[in-house]
Amino acid sequence: MIRYALRCDQAHGFEAWFGSSSDYDDQAARGLVECPFCGSHSVEKAIMAPSVSGAKKSDPAPDAAARMQTMMMEAAREVRAHVEANFDYVGDTFAREARDIHEGRSEKREIYGEATPVEVRKLKEDGVPVAALPAPPPDRSKVN
Repeated sequence: MIRYALRCDQAHGFEAWFGSSSDYDDQAARGLVECPFCGSHSVEKAIMAPSVSGAKKSDPAPDAAARMQTMMMEAAREVRAHVEANFDYVGDTFAREARDIHEGRSEKREIYGEATPVEVRKLKEDGVPVAALPAPPPDRSKVN
């Protein structure tokens, strides 16, 4: 496994794990690497300091990292569940609905749905408040 620091064309920084360097290259070439903040597929590797293992074996960091990952996945799961339970799902009409609500042509309400990176970028440029919904974390019962 290899961890990359990534940055999208909107300057959002994030990290992702890949099976190998060639796995990243393949997924990026097919447009499968996506910014979790804005959904942009224009993602590049950012400069990252290498992780070098030392001689100490008493480092508790791996345990702490696993707990942190579990906590973050649970938080993402809770955010998504809250949105799905309390917001109106508008499907692929999200960009149009968000703009209509923002401009007062539609009733004010909380919505979620799908939008392309281009649609998201245009909404943000026009001052329409939008945020990416966390992807559903993998089902714990199906994780290795």
